Amino acid sequence: MSNAESPDVGKAIEMFGQDLERARKHWWIFMLLGGLLTLGGIVAIAYPCITSVGAVMVLGVILTVSGVFLIVGAFWAGKWSALFLQLLVGIMYVMAGIALRNSPVNAMIAITMFLAMFFVVAGIFRILVAVIERFPQWGWALLNGVVTLLAGIIIFDSSEHGAFWVIGLLVGLELLFNGWTWIMLALVVRRLPTTEGEAANEPAASGG
Repeated sequence: MSNAESPDVGKAIEMFGQDLERARKHWWIFMLLGGLLTLGGIVAIAYPCITSVGAVMVLGVILTVSGVFLIVGAFWAGKWSALFLQLLVGIMYVMAGIALRNSPVNAMIAITMFLAMFFVVAGIFRILVAVIERFPQWGWALLNGVVTLLAGIIIFDSSEHGAFWVIGLLVGLELLFNGWTWIMLALVVRRLPTTEGEAANEPAASGG
């Protein structure tokens, strides 16, 4: 094994600890998970409108189920100081979940406009901090702020049509990068030594 690979192997050994051997034998599970996530990301990016609707519907279901559990948990816990607050939050979750599932298009527009405002504000903030503070490598922070600001402006400029692709694109990118991370992890795990003793002796052997 080359010296360039040693840091990755060392980090993997530290991460898995006593499960080192089992992780090495089942490296293909990480590879399969990464492949499925990457494939899902590609499909989501290729069909962002469908992904946007699906993401909003799933979010609605999650909010509804979470709200029901919060309401049941509030009554199950009995009389306590936070009963009313817990019950109120649960009802709000259920109402929000039902609204998302009944009006996914309107929900997409609202979420997209919120994302656009967030990108614009975050981009301006990053630009101002980079220009004023001038910390080391501040140029990259400035570029990041400009890109974020432009992304927000593009989303705003797309108006209602932006709601049908922005959420799906973001979900697709998240799946894509997450899947690629798992694939890279699988490749590192596959090269792990069988025992910790071999891992300790391998650098000395390579140096000799």
